[in-house]
Amino acid sequence: MKDDRDIEKGYTNAEYVAKLRRLADAIESGEKFEIQIAGERIYVPVRAEYSIEHEREGSEEEIEFQIKWTN
Repeated sequence: MKDDRDIEKGYTNAEYVAKLRRLADAIESGEKFEIQIAGERIYVPVRAEYSIEHEREGSEEEIEFQIKWTN
């Protein structure tokens, strides 16, 4: 079993767009998605569930594109 992990990694606009584009291509073609985040390679299976979350607290707002699955 892997250690628990909770990190947030920032990307330039170009890097973020490239990752989203690869993700969209993988979802559309029904293939697994691979991404490296802060030195760890993550393999997202085809069976993953996708959601979009919106949070608001005071004057701050946040949108999270979430991908969840169990191993």
